[in-house]
Amino acid sequence: MPLTFNILAETESGGRRAQLHLPHRTVQTPVFMPVGTAGTVKAVPQDTLETLGAEIILGNTYHLYLRPGHEPIRRMGGLHKFIGWPRALLTDSGGFQVFSLSQLRKVTDEGVRFRSHLDGSSHFFTPEHSMDVQIALGADICMAFDECTEYPADRTRAEESLRLTMAWARRSLNHFRAHQHEVPWQNELWVPPVPRTWGPGSDAANHEQRLGPSPSSASSRAACTATSAAKAPSASLKWTLTATPSAASASASRAT
Repeated sequence: MPLTFNILAETESGGRRAQLHLPHRTVQTPVFMPVGTAGTVKAVPQDTLETLGAEIILGNTYHLYLRPGHEPIRRMGGLHKFIGWPRALLTDSGGFQVFSLSQLRKVTDEGVRFRSHLDGSSHFFTPEHSMDVQIALGADICMAFDECTEYPADRTRAEESLRLTMAWARRSLNHFRAHQHEVPWQNELWVPPVPRTWGPGSDAANHEQRLGPSPSSASSRAACTATSAAKAPSASLKWTLTATPSAASASASRAT
């Protein structure tokens, strides 16, 4: 089930005010999303981020995969627990970072073979592997693996890059749907129905709290749209994949 994006107000010029309902946080948009490349926003203490009201931060899949590794992070309960961040997290796909290693990579229909900028070790990223890493990190929003287009590029090159990106987006989505239940916090986070009001002391304020495991069945756990057990009795964990090329999403994520 897709994430819930509720538009609250729009202007004639195209501006809009909205809410993005995610498992760990209801994010108010437009939103400024600080970049925590390796799990921390450089030079900004976390309590400062929380005091400033940061609702979502970005983690870098490529860098976290190389160091400390997605499996150690998974074993520690996901990136939220690893860095002590209780609010929403978005992870990129690693596509742009692999693209930037122009002298250390080889692109095929299957994926990208590249060498680590840290120690020269060889790695192979596919759409499926990118999804596995992001699921292990436990992001609220993960991005589809894409093939970035350099600039300048002629029409033939742009069309080939688009073909790869569209094919990889489908593979990313299919793999995500098959494995989304493996997110590390699936049995720990319960999100009650999305509130209809907002403000201090409102139901929305309570909605943002981590309530622990629900006393009801797994069908009511962590859903971006907080689907009730009555509406989806056989549903398990539901979260979201954004199938957007990282080159475009990089700018969009900062001005959603």
